[in-house]
Amino acid sequence: MCTWYLETVDAEPVQNVAIPLSYSERDPIPGGCNLEFDLDIDPNLYLDYNFFETTIKFAPANLGYSRGADPPPCDIGMGRDFRWRLQYDVYQYFLPENDLTEDVLLQHLQKMAQVPQVKANAVKVVTLTANDKTVVSFSTLRGQGVIYNVIVWDPFLNTSAAYVPAHTYACSFEAVDNNCASLGRLSTKVFFTLFALLGLFICFFGHRFWKTELFFIGFIFLGFFFYILITRLTSIKYDVRLLLTAIAGSIGGTFLVAAWWRFGILTLCMLCIGLVLGFFVSTMTFFTPLGNLKVFHDDAVFWVIFSCIAILIPVIFMGCLRIMNILTCGVIGSYSVVLAIDSYMYTSLSYITLNVLRRALNMDFHRAFTNVPFQTNDFIVLATWGMLAVSGITLQIGRERRQPFPPPHPYKLWKQERERRITNILDPSHHIPPLRERLYGRLTQIKELFQKEQLAGERTPLLL
Repeated sequence: MCTWYLETVDAEPVQNVAIPLSYSERDPIPGGCNLEFDLDIDPNLYLDYNFFETTIKFAPANLGYSRGADPPPCDIGMGRDFRWRLQYDVYQYFLPENDLTEDVLLQHLQKMAQVPQVKANAVKVVTLTANDKTVVSFSTLRGQGVIYNVIVWDPFLNTSAAYVPAHTYACSFEAVDNNCASLGRLSTKVFFTLFALLGLFICFFGHRFWKTELFFIGFIFLGFFFYILITRLTSIKYDVRLLLTAIAGSIGGTFLVAAWWRFGILTLCMLCIGLVLGFFVSTMTFFTPLGNLKVFHDDAVFWVIFSCIAILIPVIFMGCLRIMNILTCGVIGSYSVVLAIDSYMYTSLSYITLNVLRRALNMDFHRAFTNVPFQTNDFIVLATWGMLAVSGITLQIGRERRQPFPPPHPYKLWKQERERRITNILDPSHHIPPLRERLYGRLTQIKELFQKEQLAGERTPLLL
């Protein structure tokens, strides 16, 4: 007969679930070779998280043995008669999105307690051997409930046993600001809402309003790298970083527009546009299960392949700049709406770019598995994103088919117009005073409004 005791320091009622499991002497013992944690036999998963990654640790298992017998030694032999033959399958299970209730959590925890249920409901992320460290990292999904468990398998006896599952929402329920119920900061909502409004305009009209599109691209280009720079080099608060990023992005957009207006450097402009599209295609590539391959856990391999994909896109579209420009407007402009939605409610599609940003900011993120759930909300957001992108691309291709691209160089047009006004005296605009004289005349009119009116009537001059 066994007796369990449960204690809580909270005065309020606490829900709990107890699931007793029985194992035979042939089954491996989870945590049976514990040398790190408090319990002699510790089948628990120890979970820790930060903004970037969620890490689980567990004690190695031991071979099974009959009741009353001595346990097999943990660190004497390396053959198949010892614990080194055991393998560990790490599983991940996602709770329903935007549901933080205890009842849902306890209901789904039962699906992750026994070996058959874990295999049927969860996704196997990785298999570890006894020679690997019993530590696994995942990308942190703030506000999304995730349950983790490990199944230890004895390939010699074909038996297995499950550890105690662990769960997290990667956020605080007790925090006053930015808690699990309201994850988005006000600054984030304002920033991405304004960004989405500009992105929507670019999605449908970016190709026609060329200079506005250049500002949008320059904003993304410089703002992204500036945010990485100040985050890695400084410890200033998030709201200040976001404000400085907005300022830097505006400077980048203004610079790209000015470079086009004054010098008409089409190569620079199209290179920036192509690299932004290539960057996004590369992030989408590594958002797929391809990004979890072991070879891409090496930072050098990852960034080389990532850069090659990003550069390949402008090279492919070198002969059809119009199509590349319209694709960039439609895809990137519509994706800004996805980022705005994520600032108000959780959606996994925001991690297309967020995972790459985290990898650039955190040196340890390369070891994290970047699985995300794909549930009802994500299908709705994906359909919205696809509809906006297809509509914007189709509309701009049909409307701009016969329009010249690229547009004429603004500075050359301005010089030609100025010379035409100077040489053509029959042109009414030829008789328009220069800008300096017009401004001076306008100031004179404003000054006259504040001068006292002269008294009317006849005046007699003085005779000397």
